[in-house]
Amino acid sequence: MRIEDIMTSELITATMDDDVEHVRGLFTRFRFRHIPIIGDEGELVGIISDRDVLANVSPFAGTINERTADANSLKRRVHQIMTRDPHTADPAEPAEQAAIIILNQRISALPIVEQSGRLVGIVTTRDVLRWLLNRAGLESTPDAA
Repeated sequence: MRIEDIMTSELITATMDDDVEHVRGLFTRFRFRHIPIIGDEGELVGIISDRDVLANVSPFAGTINERTADANSLKRRVHQIMTRDPHTADPAEPAEQAAIIILNQRISALPIVEQSGRLVGIVTTRDVLRWLLNRAGLESTPDAA
């Protein structure tokens, strides 16, 4: 089995100039933990996690105790807090390679890019676990709504 067989290819992405508030809204709406950041040509330029947002947004933003500095933390641009040049893999590589990269690099999301640099998918630890369960002949339960 190849990485393209286990990756998620329907992606929600953001751009470097999106603000953190927009990205925080995507995390809330879609309930996932990583968003690939793409350039003008669809090429991967970075990745941002929900933890990156949590670490960079004031806990008072959007509350009754909000100050100007708190509100401004939501106006920062994604490129200011994203991880640049994330580890990636090719969709044609064996699925095991995705698991090895995720484990060895201590990451929980692996963007999948074609040789041209265009983002085509993402593999998360959840995808790897689902694949391993299926490979072992065990069934995983459907995602809870």
